[in-house]
Amino acid sequence: MGATGAAEPLHSVLWVKQQRCAVSLEPARAVLRWWRSPGPGAGAPGADACSVPVSEIIAVEETDVHGKHHSSGKWQKMEKPYAFTVHCVKRARRHRWKWAQVTFWCPEEQLCHLWLQTLREMLEKLTSRPKHLLVFINPFGGKGQGKRIYERKVAPLFTLASITTDIIVTEHANQAKETLYEINIDKYDGIVSVGGDGMFSEVLHGLIGRTQRSAGVDQNHPRAVLVPSSLRIGIIPAGSTDCVCYSTVGTSDAETSALHIVVGDSLAMDVSSVHHNSTLLRYSVSLLGYGFYGDIIKDSEKKRWLGLARYDFSGLKTFLSHHCYEGTVSFLPAQHTVGSPRDGKPCRAGCFVCRQSKQQLEEEQKKALYGLEAAEDVEEWQVVCGKFLAINATNMSCACRRSPRGLSPAAHLGDGSSDLILIRKCSRFNFLRFLIRHTNQQDQFDFTFVEVYRVKKFQFTSKHVEDEDSDLKEEGKKRFGHICSSHPSCCCAVSNSSWNCDGEVLHSPAIEVRVHCQLVRLFARGIEENLKPDSHS
Repeated sequence: MGATGAAEPLHSVLWVKQQRCAVSLEPARAVLRWWRSPGPGAGAPGADACSVPVSEIIAVEETDVHGKHHSSGKWQKMEKPYAFTVHCVKRARRHRWKWAQVTFWCPEEQLCHLWLQTLREMLEKLTSRPKHLLVFINPFGGKGQGKRIYERKVAPLFTLASITTDIIVTEHANQAKETLYEINIDKYDGIVSVGGDGMFSEVLHGLIGRTQRSAGVDQNHPRAVLVPSSLRIGIIPAGSTDCVCYSTVGTSDAETSALHIVVGDSLAMDVSSVHHNSTLLRYSVSLLGYGFYGDIIKDSEKKRWLGLARYDFSGLKTFLSHHCYEGTVSFLPAQHTVGSPRDGKPCRAGCFVCRQSKQQLEEEQKKALYGLEAAEDVEEWQVVCGKFLAINATNMSCACRRSPRGLSPAAHLGDGSSDLILIRKCSRFNFLRFLIRHTNQQDQFDFTFVEVYRVKKFQFTSKHVEDEDSDLKEEGKKRFGHICSSHPSCCCAVSNSSWNCDGEVLHSPAIEVRVHCQLVRLFARGIEENLKPDSHS
């Protein structure tokens, strides 16, 4: 994102907050710096020097100084002061970004215009920044604040950055998805989803589906090689959990997300396709959960009148029911990845694991082209059978405010793999211990009844379906007839659960899942390492 071939370095003595400062702009490094310089000359920058990368400057404006009264004697030397204001990103606590302004005062008009022109030329060269966006706003999701959040926190930043928008406030489910199939999207630099994870999922499905249709790819074919879209997706969080936003930026703060869009950040992310009998059911980017999480989402759908409290109510009810489900999980280990679910290395901005894993996966695919026609047919599939309280597959950490580390803390956003977590039948007490681990810093996979694998494909078939295939329907009917209240102390085996696919219910107990490496790109950077908050405002 740096500006290359820009003008010569600029060095001037200007005034910031009524203090004499040396200010420098080095196009080669694309960094604006300033530091206090009370004496003659620029002096050397000290520990209190401030800096902002040009890539994190939102806009530069000429400041109207007429009518401003300056009581300090220092200003009396400037008979006709001129000033420009730099609007930029300021880092705050817990991965939040804030909109900050710094005003630089110049003794001469010509010098002021030179700074303005040079900075604007450098901003023009940042080609990754969007200029025209399509915005979908869900006015009903979460607490119904989507429209208000956009108008108050996002629109002013887009206007400041000279980003034009076409806004669609959705009126019914799947409107965003349908719209993306119908309209001309070539004129946009990206799509913005204002809402929760459900709204993002709609936009994702519309964009992937439209891209495959344009490329002539059959999405229903489980082995289809999907084509990535050239458009990025921005997420303005306005939902109940905002898991995707939290896992890719580190916070569910609307201003932070808007600033990531403005500066043109880009983050490639894996997407899993979920098939049943050669039919695409859905795409998943965060959680695929059978058993515990599937039962929660299915039960909560019946209690929408409770609002957000329905998730807590359904969660408690599901925990007390303690159902387990019998079935077979087959999976293909992701041998191309350089990380593991238990290595304790979380995915961070500029992630080495994602970059290296993608390279190794591409090497693997090249070998398959030159050698075996379908390498996956001879790769080592592993099979696990048994009774499970939950089967979870996560493409990302699935972190949120309630679970800051998520369901799989070391899951990576773009390494071409999913973390498959199998929770076998165990006591209620042990399962509670496992759930509590999601809220603290301890290793949540350190239980004898929990297994975790990093996979690039997996299949699941419930015992109920296997029995039907074997014409053992009577036994299936008996199991279906179990009433949990008559077995309070046992872990009841019920016929089938449902799949929770990013908060949507999939009723098919038999699915085939495949991870597509870095299929979509977000206006995000990944979670940055904890840096000291900026002090340049």
